[in-house]
Amino acid sequence: MAFDGITIANLVKEFQETLVGGRINKIAQPEADELLITIKNNKTQYRLLLSASASLPLVYFTEKNKTSPLTAPNFCMLLRKHIGSGRIAAVTQPDMERAIEFRIEHLNELGDPCFKILVVEIMGKHSNIIFLNEERMILDSIKHVSCNVSSIREVLPGRDYFLPKTQEKKNPLTVTEEEFFQTVYAKPMACAKALYTSLTGLSPSMAEEICFRASIDGSLPPDGLSQAARLHLYHTFARTMEDVAEGRFVPNIVYNEKDEPVEYAALPLTHYGDAPVKTFASMSQVLELYYAQKDRITRIRQKSADLRRIVQTALERNRKKFDLQSRQMKDTEKMDKYKVYGELINTYGYNLEEGCKSFTALNYYTNQEISIPLDPTMTPQENAKKYFDRYNKLKRTAQALEEQLKETEEEIRHLESISTALDIALLESDLSQIKDELTEYGYIKKHTGGKKKALAKSKPLHYVSSDGYDMYVGKNNYQNEELTFKFATGNDWWFHAKKMPGSHVIVKSGSEELPDATFEEAGRLAAYYSSGRTAPKVEIDYIQKKHVKKPGGAKPGFVVYYTNYSLMIEPDISGIRQVEE
Repeated sequence: MAFDGITIANLVKEFQETLVGGRINKIAQPEADELLITIKNNKTQYRLLLSASASLPLVYFTEKNKTSPLTAPNFCMLLRKHIGSGRIAAVTQPDMERAIEFRIEHLNELGDPCFKILVVEIMGKHSNIIFLNEERMILDSIKHVSCNVSSIREVLPGRDYFLPKTQEKKNPLTVTEEEFFQTVYAKPMACAKALYTSLTGLSPSMAEEICFRASIDGSLPPDGLSQAARLHLYHTFARTMEDVAEGRFVPNIVYNEKDEPVEYAALPLTHYGDAPVKTFASMSQVLELYYAQKDRITRIRQKSADLRRIVQTALERNRKKFDLQSRQMKDTEKMDKYKVYGELINTYGYNLEEGCKSFTALNYYTNQEISIPLDPTMTPQENAKKYFDRYNKLKRTAQALEEQLKETEEEIRHLESISTALDIALLESDLSQIKDELTEYGYIKKHTGGKKKALAKSKPLHYVSSDGYDMYVGKNNYQNEELTFKFATGNDWWFHAKKMPGSHVIVKSGSEELPDATFEEAGRLAAYYSSGRTAPKVEIDYIQKKHVKKPGGAKPGFVVYYTNYSLMIEPDISGIRQVEE
């Protein structure tokens, strides 16, 4: 993701505006590679999270507190000793690097003023939090790095601190036009890659963005650009860096059509086209929300992997069964032909010669002549019986297949609805309900004994329309069933995507006439929470709940209705207010 120098610059601006002049109130180390520092400034308390995790290094303000170990680690104790009540004097970013330096003033043992520096390096698996004295000598670090681990730089107490320069990159805030041309355009690689490998603090995503703003294909090599295009790319880059230097940041998250976060940045990302974008007041909000959402989606996908595999396997099996049954049903279409053959043999076959292999007769159903194959070893009566036997066998097969096809089709629809519910699931309790349904219908074996983990009951999603009407969305078949047949009253409105698996949406009307905007918003919810959410538009059926019926013996969430209204709507729920419950 784009935790680059520009994101750091945005954070530094945020910290300068809120922390400078503030006093450290508390220092905790909840994880081996993480600090949580509480700072009071202007009668406000801020929690600053500093993480040097190799998998997810982060720096941002957070509202959440974390439980710390009973005995503080040595690094935490050292920080408390020196800067436990220190004042944040400055927050800086060296040369657009992925590092933040906090200059902290405090009193030494003799009561004389002095300062220390806390450096946070956000560099992937090499991330670290390093504590320096006034001479920039390392006092300690949250991770010790010896010469056995790194040949470039030791991070140990007593060593002089410096930022490792593993690549010769230019500072994008100070690079001149001549230097830009000499470094970026001299590289035999794509323009976007030449940008982020030549200039400090640029991520691949931001490099692509600069190329896009300059109307240049980032995958083209620099030597494929005209002089005018090269100059335009430089000026576009320079304007972007002006925004960074002057602090004109727009923290934002780009989402995909499934409302899943794709990318974040401190500047607008226009190269994602029409993808949904949400802007925020601070980069801290972006980082906390983005990684929380990514973590939640990843965790739910991991937990739902087994359920998805069970559903997918059952779906594939039933689809193969349906195809086989359909082919067998197609074969039974010959049965009427065999019936006609038998009747015509009985009608016209009395004067057939012995050993005849076929004969032609007038089909009195169509008034056309047809040729009927005969078995020469059989009499006309035996040939007729043979065709009638074939007809009766195929007729019985067709009757059995008709019922089997209906059952298999219902099974496929049921499994597709569960698959859609897995896509909608947000919480473990949602997955628990889906697992219960799979167990009830025999896809998962029931296990007796053992205590089942208690989970909070999964609830339908709750939205409020722009006109103030409550709208509820079922997240699985059980919730759909409960919403429609237990929660909704007769005059409430029911919405569902036409002929595709999806959620039941209930609008509580209170026996009032709903405004057009509410109908549209409920339709958008029904479209979004269906298997058609990636389509440009989805057809939605809507009707008052009193006209929705459940067939006898039908699976949960399956309904019938005979008169309804329809609308075509985009599956876009941006702007519809959700109520957190």
